[in-house]
Amino acid sequence: MGVFEFYFSGFIGIILFTLSLALYFLPTIIALLRGHRNALAIFLLNFFLGWTFIGWVVALVWSATR
Repeated sequence: MGVFEFYFSGFIGIILFTLSLALYFLPTIIALLRGHRNALAIFLLNFFLGWTFIGWVVALVWSATR
């Protein structure tokens, strides 16, 4: 493995990690962009239960509602 491949694979890993993190916190991002009054609660639900997917979907729906 050459030096170029080593650094390039690390760069791709950082990009994939950042995109995954953004996708995981998508409900929180939507709530913040919409100025949702329960943005903190949506973040907490997303942070603690987002990994269950059901919690992530609930947070997503909640962030999209008034």
